[in-house]
Amino acid sequence: MGFLYISFAISFIILLIINIAFVIINIYLWSIGDHAIVTSGTNLIEILYHAPYFKWVVLSDAIWLGLGFLFALTRKRYKTDQRFYLDTKKISDPIITVVIPTYNEENNVEKVIKDFQSEKNVKYILVIDNNSTDKTVEIAKQCGATVITKEINKGFGDSCIVGLNEALKTDANIITLTECDGTYSSSDIQKMIPYLDNCEVVLGTRLIQVLIEKENQNGMFNTWGNFFIAKLIQLKYFSLLHMGVISLTDVGCTFRCIRRDGLEKMIGRITNDYNKKIDKNGWLIIPYLNMIAIQNDLKIVEVPITFKKRTGGTSKSGVGRKSKGLLYGLRFIWFVLKT
Repeated sequence: MGFLYISFAISFIILLIINIAFVIINIYLWSIGDHAIVTSGTNLIEILYHAPYFKWVVLSDAIWLGLGFLFALTRKRYKTDQRFYLDTKKISDPIITVVIPTYNEENNVEKVIKDFQSEKNVKYILVIDNNSTDKTVEIAKQCGATVITKEINKGFGDSCIVGLNEALKTDANIITLTECDGTYSSSDIQKMIPYLDNCEVVLGTRLIQVLIEKENQNGMFNTWGNFFIAKLIQLKYFSLLHMGVISLTDVGCTFRCIRRDGLEKMIGRITNDYNKKIDKNGWLIIPYLNMIAIQNDLKIVEVPITFKKRTGGTSKSGVGRKSKGLLYGLRFIWFVLKT
């Protein structure tokens, strides 16, 4: 299916460029009074209508739309069996393991650990350290967290996978994945848990203005980029009968709660696929976790969470810089299309 989505995307971009170029060229010729070169029209609408290539452009657009509609018909009942409708599996006694990947977070790690330790139902704190060179490990151990130290820096994604595997060795029935930058609040777990009665994965979204702190690390470029790629994932798994099996607005949010039985269904594939499909630095792990959950027939709900300014240090992803953010965005788009 990856080839099909890539073909649709590339052909859409080509047609979009052709349409825009066609309109701009004819508007330019009309504005300088040389429209007679290409058409005998007397106004802009007539110029566009009588332009030599107009019918070919319209025909190409119609063919693309027609093929898209035929494909949409094949997805009329995509994932619409009883499994994807309301059922309830209540978690009567929540036991939570929190997974916190870290790398040189000595300024944040104590505050983050204590924040999650203070939350009811949290029994285990697993700090997966990516070979930090500062006092992150020492501070985490002093706070009473279980620390797993990696001898080689294998990236954020590897830390997430190690943490999820280690979490399944505990007796927790809910696994929470977060970050160590101080931007997430442990109290949001309590708004996520009730949704786990009806689904396996609850994601956070950081795009609600009244729930985010001013001057946080997500600028306008990151916000709209996350939204666009999130909708691309939603479109990839759409059906004509519904808007799709997932409604996403924020593809880059790490903070999530996962039912144990849901994680057990997909952990093997996640672990095996890591070296083949995830980038070296591992930031693609977040959209990948969402997509692999859908492909494994897990039900996902996204809920608004609070989002604060980073309390110390700098973002490891570097997406705050527009050039790097754009590069990540393009890689995310390509990854979503081909996976």
